[in-house]
Amino acid sequence: MKTIDIQATRSYPVIIGENLLEDIGCIVSKVHAPCKAAIISDSNVWSVYGDLVASSLESTGYCACNFVFPAGESSKNSGTYLEILNFLADNQLTRTDLIVALGGGVVGDMAGFAAATYLRGVPYIQVPTSLLAMVDSSVGGKTAIDLPAGKNLAGAFYQPKCVICDYSVLNTLPEDIFRDGCSEVIKYGILYDPELFQHLYASGLDFDREYVISRCVELKRNVVLEDEFDTGARQKLNLGHTFGHAIEKNSNFTVTHGQAVAIGMAIAARASSTYGICEAAITEAIISILEKFKLPVTTDYSDQDLYAATLSDKKRAGMNVNLILPRHIGSCIIQATTINELQPFIKAGL
Repeated sequence: MKTIDIQATRSYPVIIGENLLEDIGCIVSKVHAPCKAAIISDSNVWSVYGDLVASSLESTGYCACNFVFPAGESSKNSGTYLEILNFLADNQLTRTDLIVALGGGVVGDMAGFAAATYLRGVPYIQVPTSLLAMVDSSVGGKTAIDLPAGKNLAGAFYQPKCVICDYSVLNTLPEDIFRDGCSEVIKYGILYDPELFQHLYASGLDFDREYVISRCVELKRNVVLEDEFDTGARQKLNLGHTFGHAIEKNSNFTVTHGQAVAIGMAIAARASSTYGICEAAITEAIISILEKFKLPVTTDYSDQDLYAATLSDKKRAGMNVNLILPRHIGSCIIQATTINELQPFIKAGL
């Protein structure tokens, strides 16, 4: 087991290990005294781990209640968000109580946003159950819901009290969902760490779980410490996301987040090579590792389709979009790109 401390507006531990859910009540009690604990989860995760988590919390003195919504990105909307708020009110949660986000990125984002806004802030714990959530979305305090205009357009920065990553739960993930998380893991290698990139390339899906998750969390910690509110260096974590979000929106979220980010990274890499930002060999290495993990690297959507969706991306700043582009494995740049320059750039990446 490994613990990584995150230094932000609220400092908190990220605990990484095996079979942690069985002792989650004891782990949580070290950061928040027993109280009423509202577990927010989705239908897939709750059916497998809900009773285990609730029982562990109750055995340690917590009074557990639960709200379960249908699994999937389509639930990450204002309707479900308001249902969660009303559930919290009906159960009379107070600011001394606790919300527990049990699930993947959708659950973590939704429960975190509810925690940030109910009573103007209620403590919460992240218990990510997908690889993607463990290495990325559960750490750093970004919370959000989707709007019809685009992904994650309503949200808040709100740090949890603790993140508990039990990587033994990854054994129950469907392989396609696990591969989704691999997309975010590969992203960290491209951005910051050639050694991580090489380990992933050599190991494929059999990579060392504790090493890889811990390394990604360490890298995320470093970025959050430098730029908690996403105004500078943290923007690099959006590698592949600007184009990925456009693909998700065009597909009405039938293309998963991890698949969309993989395609987005491939678009960024191809365009970077075309524009002379990186050598062709770097693009080839990025495409190769994505294909090794059986992640998609192309899309049927046109440059016009992606351009139109990108205009409503939350990372747009006036007439510019900041694109994250690879120079080398382990080194990427933030490049301000005007709206007029954006569509030709996307076309070059397709």
